[in-house]
Amino acid sequence: MADSVTFSFELFPPRTPAGVDKLPEVIARLAHVRPSFFSVTYGAGGSEQDGTYGTVMRVAQQTGIEAAPHLTCIGSTRTHIAELLQRYRDSGIRRIVALRGDLPATSMSSEAPGELRYANELVSFIREQHGDHFALEVAAYPEVHPQALSPAADFAAFQRKVEAGASGAVTQYFYNADAYFDFAERCARARIGIPLIAGIMPITNHAQLIRFSAACGADIPRWIRLRLEQYQDDKASLQDFGLEVVARLCRTLLDGGAPGLHFYTLNQAEPTLRLWQHLGLPMPI
Repeated sequence: MADSVTFSFELFPPRTPAGVDKLPEVIARLAHVRPSFFSVTYGAGGSEQDGTYGTVMRVAQQTGIEAAPHLTCIGSTRTHIAELLQRYRDSGIRRIVALRGDLPATSMSSEAPGELRYANELVSFIREQHGDHFALEVAAYPEVHPQALSPAADFAAFQRKVEAGASGAVTQYFYNADAYFDFAERCARARIGIPLIAGIMPITNHAQLIRFSAACGADIPRWIRLRLEQYQDDKASLQDFGLEVVARLCRTLLDGGAPGLHFYTLNQAEPTLRLWQHLGLPMPI
């Protein structure tokens, strides 16, 4: 495996007192394997930016590992975004995940409200304000964004984010490696050279996975879905099956040249660390 391959973990701001109490242990366990960075989500509809800041700073201060806040532009103003950017810069943050954000549930169109409507506009704004200070990660959708008008329109939107100044991309999770490799080939033909980090979702819960995948447009291949249905009342067997499926996917991606894996941990250390060990990745003493 190439030394340049990166491994990173995503967290979200805890929403309950129990989640707050549990988070330091989760961070410590994940930090033990020394990921390249942690990212911290913005929260549903951009509602938890204070929680994002607090979680980012906890990661950075507790571990010394780089932490990257998600920053969305939906429903916001240039002034507010500029204030957030300066706050992060003043706090020593050097990486940001720049996203459009989720449309409000009441929205009847694919156009986002706010002064900056799309992620490429957010990337351009950050570059205008801060030059190259921040590494900027953007989202990529190998299986096409669920709100895209067409695959071509979706890819054009991704190109605009790259042209605006993205440093790298993290994909939505998927379970079909061919979707990733096809997207990577399209990027190569378009002379897009930024790293395309594969998003990885451990499989631990049948109902949760079905719900998440329906919302984000991730396809669950029929053979996986049927096996999960078979095991939905047998948690241990479902998790063992999920481990094998996702580990095989990770190996295929890494063998095929993926420059990194980004694990959606859902604030749970054990599923990701089981994958880590199953893949034979370095485990510090």
